[in-house]
Amino acid sequence: MGADEVRDGVSLTNLDQPLFDGAQATKRDLVDYLDAVRDRIIPVLADRALSVIRVLRGQQPFMQKNVPKYTPSWVRTVPLWAETSQREVRYALCNDRRTLLWFANQRAVEYHPTLIRDQRVTHVVLDLDPPNDDFRAVVDTAYLVRQALADAGLAGTVKTSGAKGLHIVVPVEADTAIDDAAAATRAIAARAERLDPALATTAYIREDRGGKVFLDSTRAGGATVVAAYSPRVRPGTPVSFPVDWADLDQITPNDFTLHTAVRLLADRDPWAERMPDPQRLSAELVEEGHAIPVARVQAMHEGKRRARARRT
Repeated sequence: MGADEVRDGVSLTNLDQPLFDGAQATKRDLVDYLDAVRDRIIPVLADRALSVIRVLRGQQPFMQKNVPKYTPSWVRTVPLWAETSQREVRYALCNDRRTLLWFANQRAVEYHPTLIRDQRVTHVVLDLDPPNDDFRAVVDTAYLVRQALADAGLAGTVKTSGAKGLHIVVPVEADTAIDDAAAATRAIAARAERLDPALATTAYIREDRGGKVFLDSTRAGGATVVAAYSPRVRPGTPVSFPVDWADLDQITPNDFTLHTAVRLLADRDPWAERMPDPQRLSAELVEEGHAIPVARVQAMHEGKRRARARRT
């Protein structure tokens, strides 16, 4: 079957097919959107090992880390060792328009870059996840995080996750150790929780959250976070979108979609414009964080303990 269109040497096919059930968009809409925001999203993705979520016709969405064998030779890749699967994974690097268009033609809807670039951690991220669709509670929790950051001499910028929550991102200096960045993330979350424990929680186990907003501090080290400007595989195809702190009270996540985002951006790049300069994490913050157990590890041990208790 021939291409519907060719852009930058990339053959684009089946452009008028629905993107996925409930997307309210076609594959052409995805390609056109990513091409329109390429000068904004590529700097967010460049030189970072990239995982994508693809939606093939008639299949459930799936995350792709290892590039497929048919990947063109001009798509740059980086090999990384995966501890969980005990094998080397070849990740793509989306550094140019042609690679982005190729991914779009592969029906890659979501773009999840690592927080590490050139073996250095670049950002600390707090992921705020509500127990329901109460976005007002997420906004109030974001203000707690902002206060905790200010108390630590730090500043972050905020974006919608493209789902129900918000991401608060703090760029850190290039010599920041990965373990120290992870520790600082835990400390910031704990400090925000202490500011209003009735609103926010760091409890990793869902049943322990008591209907509060979850301050997820696990997006650290080699973890990924959905990129600013990335679409999401959700009804209406929302987009992870930069928001000014002053506007948080006036927006909802569904304001920003594949169909509205380009118009709202006009000719601006608010993610780059609002990003603070890289900052140094204080020794006090890092030390506090190292004393806080890693959430996933703690939850695993607690899960085993509860399973033993149920058996006995």
